[in-house]
Amino acid sequence: MVMEGSICEELKPRYYALCAIGGMLSAGTTHLAITPLDVLKVNMQVHPIKYYSISSCFTTLLREQGPSVLWKGWTGKFFGYGAQGGCRFGLYEYFKGVYSNVLVDQNRSFVFFLSSASAEVFANVALCPFEAVKVRVQAQPWFARGLFDGFPKLYASEGTQGFYRGLIPLLGRNIPFSMVMFSTFEHSVDFLYRNMVKRKKEDCSIGQQLGVTCLAGYAAGSVGSFISNPADNIVSSLYNRKADSLALAIKNIGLANLFTRSLPIRMMLVGPSITLQWFFYDTIKILGGMPTSGEVTTDMRRDGAG
Repeated sequence: MVMEGSICEELKPRYYALCAIGGMLSAGTTHLAITPLDVLKVNMQVHPIKYYSISSCFTTLLREQGPSVLWKGWTGKFFGYGAQGGCRFGLYEYFKGVYSNVLVDQNRSFVFFLSSASAEVFANVALCPFEAVKVRVQAQPWFARGLFDGFPKLYASEGTQGFYRGLIPLLGRNIPFSMVMFSTFEHSVDFLYRNMVKRKKEDCSIGQQLGVTCLAGYAAGSVGSFISNPADNIVSSLYNRKADSLALAIKNIGLANLFTRSLPIRMMLVGPSITLQWFFYDTIKILGGMPTSGEVTTDMRRDGAG
């Protein structure tokens, strides 16, 4: 099976560095832009009785804390998810190259799963301290004003353990999300070029290529948000000391609520966010002289290639 985009340039350090920079900038800026939605999501997860709907959460927060509450935790969003994005995208491309050379005859989905899971471990170790402070700042008005006073305060009260209290559920949330997200994106790109565009990627305009990127990105984000929602609720519960252990957090939230609590707003948040991330990421790659993301199988659609 031949893949479009499998060129030697992708194996060079410059390509991986560009992917890491693109991932850092795209993830950091898009997460910064959706901070108000994230504030609503976190508070609905941590205080489900008080904030029983999106509208009640929005109006109550504005009434009690003022408009500035919607931008609480923005520094954690920008720097934390920027670090995560750099590792997630850059290391995914690196591991995909490594595993593709080692697992030559393996199904491509297996390579996508393995590459994204490997990259996500590093990405979440980088994200975890920022996320620990961000969630507390958003859900506990008295905790800190932001990242820079929140870091020393958290360290003074809980030590290093406080920064990584939610690492296991964070991995439980983001590894499945990343595996589904990257695999869905790769297969969506392949499907769109072979069945809808019916042209080689390099024969399409930049606008067409970025259009495919956006469609595949939205599909990837929407599917991934549903898969990872239970772990997202657990992360918020643990960080805000609503439970002292993983088992207790699951018991307190309830099995059904793990999947449904804050799901609508999370899908509103994640779908557009991932779409924008892929759009900015591929735009940066194009500006750097690299091809857009996603493999396209060429031996399955020659009739439509002209």
